[in-house]
Parts: sequence; C-alpha cells; structure tokens
Amino acid sequence: MATVDRSHRLEHAGSAAADNASSGWADALHDWTTTVDHKKIGIMYVLMSLVFLVIGGVEALLMRWQLFYARNDVLGPSVFNQLFTMHGTTMVFFVGMPILIGIGNYMIPLMVGARDMAFPRLNAFGFWITLFGGLLTYLSFITGAAPEIGWFAYAPLTEHTFDRNAGTDFWALGLLISGIGTIGAAVNFIATILGMRAPGMTMRKMPFFAWTMLWTSFQMLLAIPPLTAALVMILFDRQLGAHFFDVQNGGSAYLWQHLFWFFGHPEVYILILPVFGMVSEVIPVFSRKVLFGYEFMAAATMAIAFISLGVWAHHMFCVGMSRTLDLYFAAASLIVSIPTGIKFFNWLATIYGGRISLASPMLFAFGFLSMFLIGGLTGIMLAAAPFDFQLSDSYFVVGHFHWVLIGGTLFGTFAGIYYWYPKVTGRMLSERLAVWHFWLLYIGFILTFGPMHISGILGMPRRIYTYDPSRDWEWWNQLTTIGALVQTPSYAIFVYNLVTSLWKGKPAGDDPWDAWTLEWTTSSPPPSYNFETEPVVHSRRPLWDLKHPDDPDWQYE
Repeated sequence: MATVDRSHRLEHAGSAAADNASSGWADALHDWTTTVDHKKIGIMYVLMSLVFLVIGGVEALLMRWQLFYARNDVLGPSVFNQLFTMHGTTMVFFVGMPILIGIGNYMIPLMVGARDMAFPRLNAFGFWITLFGGLLTYLSFITGAAPEIGWFAYAPLTEHTFDRNAGTDFWALGLLISGIGTIGAAVNFIATILGMRAPGMTMRKMPFFAWTMLWTSFQMLLAIPPLTAALVMILFDRQLGAHFFDVQNGGSAYLWQHLFWFFGHPEVYILILPVFGMVSEVIPVFSRKVLFGYEFMAAATMAIAFISLGVWAHHMFCVGMSRTLDLYFAAASLIVSIPTGIKFFNWLATIYGGRISLASPMLFAFGFLSMFLIGGLTGIMLAAAPFDFQLSDSYFVVGHFHWVLIGGTLFGTFAGIYYWYPKVTGRMLSERLAVWHFWLLYIGFILTFGPMHISGILGMPRRIYTYDPSRDWEWWNQLTTIGALVQTPSYAIFVYNLVTSLWKGKPAGDDPWDAWTLEWTTSSPPPSYNFETEPVVHSRRPLWDLKHPDDPDWQYE
C-alpha cells in the first residue's frame, strides 16, 4: 500500500512539474509576443534576421552550385530566377535592414539615457508587421512559383503579360507591408534621439552610433515611400489594368527604374551608416583613444545622407539618359566618396598610436575597414560612366555590390554583435570560436567575391543560370563556389557561439571592455527600466568621467 501511495505521489509530482514547465513556456511566449520593451523587440529583430540570413544563404549556395560547371542542369532557368529574386530580396529587406534596426532598437535608448523608445507600441507594431511582410513574401512559393523578376523587378517583367503567376503579387505586398514597419522604426528613432536624450547630452555629446542611426532614419523616411508608391503601381498594373509600366499602352519602364533606384541607392547607405556608427564605437574602445575628429565625422554622416539621395541614376547609365544627366550622376557619385573618405581616415587616425587590443570586436572592425575600402574603390570605378558602360549588368557589379554590403555591413555588424553581446546576455562570447568565425569568413569572402570581378571583366553577365564552356568563366565560377562553401561553416560557428555562450560563456560583468558610453553603466543584461535614476551627461564619455575623473588623457569635450 505504501508503495502504491508513493508511486501515486511521484506521478502527481511529475504531472505538476510538467504543468509548471508548460505554463512557464506559455507565459514566456505570451511575454515575448506582447512585449513593448525595446530590448526584447531588438532581440527579436536580430533573431528574425539571422533566420532569414540562413534562408538567403541556402538560396545563394544553390545558385552557386548551379554555376559551378558550364552547362550544369542542377537547377532549371525558372527555379534559378526564383532563387535569384528571393535571395536578393531576403538579404536586403529581411536581413540587412532588420538586423540593424534591431541592434539600434536595443542600444539607442540605453546609449542616450532613455527608459524606452519614444513610441513603444509603434515599435512592437513595426517588428510584427516587418515579420509578416517577410512571411508574406515567402508565401509566394505556395502559388506555384516565387517571382522570377530579380530583386530589382525591372519593368516590364512585372507586367501580367510576362508574369502571370501570383508570386509577384505576394512579393509586392510583402515588401509594401514590411516597408510600413521600416517607416515606423525610422519615426521612432528620430523621436527618441531628438527628444529623449539624458540631461546634458547635447547633439555634440551623443554616442556616434546615435548619430548614424539618426541620419539613417531620415534616409528611410525619404527612400521607402517612393518604393512603396512603385509597389502600389505594380499591383495596380497587375490587378486593376493600370499601365504605369506598360510601354505598349503609354507607360514607362524607365519610371520603375527611377523610382526603384531612388530607394535603392540610399538603401546602400541605410545598410552601411549604422555600421559606420558601430565601428566608430568599437575602434576607440579597443584603441584606447577617443574618436578622432568627432565633429568632422558627424558632418560627413550628414553629407553622405544628403548626397546619397542624388546619385541613384548611376545605376541607369546604360538606359539612354542624356549626356548631361550621365555627367551629373557620375559627378555626384564621385562626390559622395569624399565624406566616406573622411570617415575612413578618421578611423585610421583613431587607431594610429593607440594601445590596440585585437579582441573579437576589433578583429571584425579591421575586417570591415579592409573590405569596405576595396568595395568603395570599385564603386568609384563604376561611378565613371564610360567604365560603367563596359561592365554594367556584369558579374563585376555583383562582386562590387557584395563586397560593400557583406564586406562592409556584415563585418561591421559582427563587430557590433561581439561588442554588445556581453551587455545583452551578461555572458562573454568565446574568443577562440570568434577567431575561427573571422578567418573562415574573411578567406571565404575573398574567394567568393574576388573572382566575380574577373569573370565580370571577362564578360559574364549577371542573371544567367548557365554558360558555355568556351567562354573561360568556369574556373572563376568554381573559385566563387568554393569560397561560398568556405564561408558556410563560419556562420554555423557564429550561431553555435551565440547559443552555447548563453549557458557556458564567462560572466561578463557590467563593463567588460572598459568602455565609456551610458549603456555600460547598467547591469548586464540591463533591467527592464534601463536606469534607476535619469543619468546626467557632462561629456562624450560619461562612464569614463565616473571611473577616471582625473585622467588627463581623456579630458575633452
């Protein structure tokens, strides 16, 4: 009888434990899906981006496998075009922008001394509608096929005459909806940075990441609405019989290109300006020097934001614009490199003479500097119209584009993640795994995108699913595919490091890097309210003022 009684008690205890565990998971799920805490929303943005990064990476590997051999038939032309469209769309709209918005979401209120974003409910709405837009875009696969229009969707390929599948409608709706979330995030960042800074934090004393997020947000407000309008026009053409882009009925295929690239080129800076801010936070800390030329860096950021709005048609040198317009857009494209160069030399001046520590954030910052320099130089080459005439729509452009956005955005974003991960989780990432992650990515990246420039010079056009062996492109495509395979384990190592460090990582403490901005004054991870009392700022390095008030090497305003 005693045995039966004991057995009954054990069953009851096990059932209660299972119920408690189930209840705990349900409570946690409810908490995360209904939260308006900027920190949780930021984490969800980053996690969503990492999931889409894996999806976009798989799509890229499939395309590279198809191009490994001449006349390969692993993928047919239709499937290849679908993957081409979805890879580019995913990386730009559902990886690049969301991961930067997510990091900004988490860090900006902490860096400016605020309790939360200015509009917490709008913040949550922005995340969920962006996620919904991404899912809606991928629902195009259930219509029978994803769109085959390329991520830039040149007209008239989007007209119903040439694309009768509903996948293009899902694509347009998904981007339109996610764009609403991006606009909401931009409004929130502007209101938070301009209206919720801590007492004493003037614009000249803001952390530099806040500067870059501010101007990125203005770019979002100016660049996303024209794309939204163009997507509405596509839907009107396809569903209501309008003829905005239908050349045979008085429309204009050029109109789409102007509208898209008016978004598309500022988009490059939307994806890179926040990274400039992250690198500008990392380099001074790991060089043990203040950021050189803060005011010039801030002015250069503003100049990039404005000039980049007037260079969009350098993507259109070959469409038959007038020589006057070609000359203007070539000049504007060259001029935008000047403030970018100012930033680059200021980063080098910050590093020069510093006590450099090659911890993982600084390692990826160096990777960013080297890669972005090369990508920027090929961009200057393409800004010259005669050179662009020869290489437009070739793999040279593909190599340049990826060198800027992966070599720049991704390396810089990894620098930011390795820098702020201890603050978010209270744990340090493994430095050993970070080194493996860096070198596999760095070497694989060069192997992937370096040969693309050469195959482009040899005449290989983009957007082709196969090629003839007589063209001598096979060797360069094989190098590119091998490079992509070398990169792949680097991302697996990164994800493994993120996950395992949550439990096994060394406790970080509140300020593991001996930094000086406000986010490092809070506990790790920060409390839900961020700051017990409103911080007061007297300089650009408020935490260093508290730790080393008499250190003459750090006295500056």
